[in-house]
Amino acid sequence: MTASGPAAASRRGVFDVEEQRATEAFRLTWGQAYDIGFAGGTWRARRLDGPRTLITGSTPDELTIAIRADWACRSAR
Repeated sequence: MTASGPAAASRRGVFDVEEQRATEAFRLTWGQAYDIGFAGGTWRARRLDGPRTLITGSTPDELTIAIRADWACRSAR
């Protein structure tokens, strides 16, 4: 049995991302160290205190992994 009607139409898929909520979560977590945004289907971040290298990910999870790697690399210095 499948759902139909307005409730079914408003359900998001498991992998759908609400851009505004994800952006706000990034900014709350990383906003003091990175400029975070979403444009053209790509999540992006730039470190605020160093070279303005662009870090990207096609999903919020990919960007999180890339930011954590960048943070670990730069913090180890």
